Amino acid sequence: MIKGYQTKILSIYDQIRQEEESDFRKRKIHIEETHPEIIGLDKKIGKLCIELSISALKNTDNRESHLHDLKEKIMDLRVKKSELLVSNGFNMEYLNLHYRCNKCRDTGFIGNTKCSCFKQKVVDVYYTGSELKSMLKTHNFDNFKLDYYPSRKSELESISPKKNMEKILSISMSFLKNFDTTDENLLFYGSSGTGKTFLSHCITKELIDKGSFVVYRTAEELIRALKDIRFNNNSALEELLIDCDLLIIDDLGTEQLSDFNKAELFNLLNTKLLKQKKMVVSTNLSLESLLKTYAERITSRLFGNFTACKFFGDDIRIKENLSKLK
Repeated sequence: MIKGYQTKILSIYDQIRQEEESDFRKRKIHIEETHPEIIGLDKKIGKLCIELSISALKNTDNRESHLHDLKEKIMDLRVKKSELLVSNGFNMEYLNLHYRCNKCRDTGFIGNTKCSCFKQKVVDVYYTGSELKSMLKTHNFDNFKLDYYPSRKSELESISPKKNMEKILSISMSFLKNFDTTDENLLFYGSSGTGKTFLSHCITKELIDKGSFVVYRTAEELIRALKDIRFNNNSALEELLIDCDLLIIDDLGTEQLSDFNKAELFNLLNTKLLKQKKMVVSTNLSLESLLKTYAERITSRLFGNFTACKFFGDDIRIKENLSKLK
């Protein structure tokens, strides 16, 4: 996990504990002001619990009998306290510190093992980090429609757009299924409006929901980030891009091209490949145009280390807009 994000998650637990402790103090003050007799019982219970702990460490002749008597007294007082709370309209747990997760007591850990609630905090934080939270409410596999892809093949392709998309979906599902054990990367290329970005978002949601750290950047945003890293020594941003579980680079080819930009892009791609941190790259350029646009060392990485998926068919955005006009 990215260090900054683990720190953020632990700070969430700190905030939860502070809020619950604050609520507990307010409840105690309220009972003290309205029903002091209940607080009196609570204080007696506290003193007896301390005495019980001390007596358990002493090696006296009547030790076991004394411990038994103390436990009985504590139990009786607790029953009386609970009865008083309930008779006055309070929950019997009103004067106890409440935990949102009773398993880890809002620490995130059970011993040295992360609690199950920790994973949900990871998911919540990663959604924020992905900058796609609102988009992913609709851009997910539940809303992926093969109906947008014609079943009839054209003269230019050997299979229909629908059959082709079924094949790409199969590749994507395999990518997700084997995400933790494979070093596969995906290259989505083809004409505009054929679902490359939408499918990238679907993959993003699936992985984030499983607790993987996904970062999405357009090619233009990525170049700006790489300049920030290089010229402002932004190590946190560098760690974010390199160490995330999946980096999605959308619209490759729309960024401003320069020798510097190409060199930084190559360094990022090469570093992530060496660290086996996966990527999904999408572009409207054809493979031939990629070869003409980028240096050989970039295209050799894209063609040699990525599974290429060609998108083709009608422009889905135009179809959706036309359907809204009807």
